[in-house]
Amino acid sequence: MLISLMTNSHEKRSGNGQLKREDISDLAVFLVVAQQSSFTAAAAQLGLSQSGISHSIRRLEARLGIRLLARTTRSIAPTAAGEKLLEVLAPAFESVDDRMTELLELKDKPAGTIRISLTEHAAETIVWPAVSRLTAAYPDINVELNISNGLVDIVAERFDAGVRLGERVEKDMIAVRIGPKLRMIAFASPDYLARYGVPETPADLTRHRCINMRFVASGGVYAWEFEKDGREIKTRVEGQLTVNNSSLALKAALAGHGIGFLVESAVSSYLEAGSLVQVLDDWCQPFDGYHLYFPAHRAASPAMRLLIDALKYRSPSA
Repeated sequence: MLISLMTNSHEKRSGNGQLKREDISDLAVFLVVAQQSSFTAAAAQLGLSQSGISHSIRRLEARLGIRLLARTTRSIAPTAAGEKLLEVLAPAFESVDDRMTELLELKDKPAGTIRISLTEHAAETIVWPAVSRLTAAYPDINVELNISNGLVDIVAERFDAGVRLGERVEKDMIAVRIGPKLRMIAFASPDYLARYGVPETPADLTRHRCINMRFVASGGVYAWEFEKDGREIKTRVEGQLTVNNSSLALKAALAGHGIGFLVESAVSSYLEAGSLVQVLDDWCQPFDGYHLYFPAHRAASPAMRLLIDALKYRSPSA
C-alpha cells in the first residue's frame, strides 16, 4: 500500500486513488503522533508546530473519510482504523529508513567502475601494479584499462580519467603525478653499429636506418625529440620499418634492423645485458613523467580517491 502511495506522491489527487505529495507527509506525521501518543512530543520530534501537526491529521482523516485518532483531554490513541493503518505504516517507514541509511553509506563506500585511457607502457609499469592491489583489497571496485597510444578526449569518450605525460595534460584538467621523470633514448644492436657506425648528433640519423613509430589514433609518425644545452630538436627519421607497438620496435632493434627510440625503462635490461647499446646519450634529457588526469569539474568518487592515492608518486627519498 505504502509503495503505491509513494510512487504516485508527485501527482495530484484524482479519481483513480492517486495522492498528492502532502499525503505522504501526513502519513509520516500520523505515524509519529500515534507512536508518541502526543501532539506536543510529535511536534518536537518533527520540528513542526502543534497546529501544523493537528492540521496534517485532520487533512489525512478527511482524505480517508475515517477517524484515525481518538482524542481526549488527557491522551491521544489510535482508533481501530488507526491501529490497522499503523500496522502497515510502521514497518514500511522503517524499511524506507533502512534503505536511506544504506544509500548514505553507499555514498562513501568505494564501489563502481573506473574507466581509464592510457598507453601500454604506463599501464604495465605504473598503473597495473596499483590496480592489481586495489581490486584485490576492494572487490566492489571495477577498473577498465583502455590502451591507446594516441591522445584521447576522455570527456567525449566517457572515461573517468586518463594517463599522459605531464606536459601534454590540458589546463582544465586536474593532474596528479604518478611516476618519476622519464627519458626517451636511442639504441641499436652492437652488430648494427659495427656495420653502420655510431651517430654523434641527431643530424647523423639521416644516414641511418631507423625504426619509426606510428600513432594508432592519429596515424601520424612520431618525430624523435632531442635536447642538449637548452636546444630542442625534433628529427624525422627514415628506415625500412614502421611499427605502432613498442614491443615490435624493440624486437626490430634486437634483430639489427636499425636504431630504435623508446622510453629508457623499456630498454634498460637489454642495455645491461649488452644486447643493445645506447647512442646519443647526451641528447636524451629527462622530462615530466606520467600523470593521472581528470576533469576539474567532476567530483572524485570514493573509488577514484582510493585509486589516486594508490597511484600518487612518492619520491624514493621521501
